[in-house]
Amino acid sequence: MKIRIYSDGGSRGNPGPAASGAVLKEVIDGVEGETIAVASKYLGIDTNNQAEYTAIIIGLKKAVTLGATEVELYMDSELACKQLKGEYKVKNPQIAERFLEVKNLFHSFNHVLVHHIRRERNKEADAVVNNVLDEAAS
Repeated sequence: MKIRIYSDGGSRGNPGPAASGAVLKEVIDGVEGETIAVASKYLGIDTNNQAEYTAIIIGLKKAVTLGATEVELYMDSELACKQLKGEYKVKNPQIAERFLEVKNLFHSFNHVLVHHIRRERNKEADAVVNNVLDEAAS
């Protein structure tokens, strides 16, 4: 099973109240289908980059539980994308921990692709993050 994961993380303030979200869609014969799962997590006070990595982690963990053998990650965090592709080094110790967790999760799949997308293409995952933050604030 191939799954496309749209992930996003955000904080209101940096650091500030933060949340992560992932929207998972099955891909059949190269065609993206409907949403098959959503994962979200309120993080408390955290940074935007930490929230981005947590979003990737919860998306990958959900894909494992769904039985995915291939994943395509789509994110609007250029930093996380370039770090995961080996184009940028990971210098922050807290990000390094989450980076290693992501890399270890990659071993759960036969094939992993990482893509950077513009924010406009990541509206569903962004909405999940904002809903979690709104709920936490109320």
